Amino acid sequence: MIHSLFLINNAGDLFLEKHWKSVISRSVCDYFFEAREKAVEPDNVPPVIRTPHHYLINIYREKIFFVSVIQTEVPPLFVIEFLHRVAETFQDYFGECSESTIKDNVVIVYELLEEMLDNGFPLATESNILKELIRPPTILRSMVNTITGSSNVGETLPTGQLSTIPWRRAGVKYTNNEAYFDVVEEIDGTYNYDPVTKILVWDIGKLNPQKLPNLKGSLSLQSGAPKPEENPSLNIDLKIQQLAISGLKVNRLDMYGEKYKPFKGVKYVTKAGKFQVRT
Repeated sequence: MIHSLFLINNAGDLFLEKHWKSVISRSVCDYFFEAREKAVEPDNVPPVIRTPHHYLINIYREKIFFVSVIQTEVPPLFVIEFLHRVAETFQDYFGECSESTIKDNVVIVYELLEEMLDNGFPLATESNILKELIRPPTILRSMVNTITGSSNVGETLPTGQLSTIPWRRAGVKYTNNEAYFDVVEEIDGTYNYDPVTKILVWDIGKLNPQKLPNLKGSLSLQSGAPKPEENPSLNIDLKIQQLAISGLKVNRLDMYGEKYKPFKGVKYVTKAGKFQVRT
C-alpha cells in the first residue's frame, strides 16, 4: 500500500524519508511542490495528487507535510487516517510534533515507523502497544543507551498485541469506572462575512428538523484577477450546541457507590473537525 513517506517543512526542505517496499526517488515530490506553489495556504494543498506512476496522499500537521507515496489505488481516507496517527504518535512520544523534535529523536522515529507499518500495511498503531515495543525516550534511558549501545526496542511481545481490545493493556484495574458522554451538534440563522479574514460565520440558532437549513452563495473575482486553474475549496468548522444530529439519546443514567445524591444530567453537543468542501 504505502511505499514511501516523506516529511517536508514549510520552506520546502525534505528532512526525513522512509521506504518500506522499494526506494522511490525524491524527485516524485516535485509534483507535490508544484501543487504547494499553486495553493495560497498550506491547508489548501490537495490531499491527493496524481502523478504518471504514483499517487501522493498528504496531510499538514504542525507546519510539516506528511507525504506518502502510493503506487496502486487505495481508499485515500485510510491513508490520511494513518498519517494523522503517525503525527499523533510523535506528539505522544516527544511532547510535540516539530521538525527539530523529529531530528533530535530520528532513531526512535525510524523505529516507530518500522513497527507501525509492515511491508506498507498498517500493523501496530495503538499507543499502548507501541510503548511496549518502543520505549519512550528519557534522559536516563538515552544515557544508558549511549554507554551500553542498547536501543529502546522492547524484548517481549506487548500484552495487548493479540487482545480483542488492542488499545487497552492487559490486567488493568481501576478503583472505580467512570463514563462520560458528550453529544454535541448547531445549524439556520444569520451570517456575517469578514472580507479581511475571508471567514463567514453562520449562526443558525434553533434547528427545525422539519425544515433543514441550507446556505447558498456565489463566488466572484476581483476586477483584473486571473481565473483560477482549479475550483476553490472551502474550509468548514461545525459546532452545534444542545443537539445530537444522530438522534442518539440517553434514556437512563444511574450512579452507585455515592452517599450523597448526585446531580444527573446529559449535555448534547455535535462537533466536527476542520474539513474541506470541493466546489
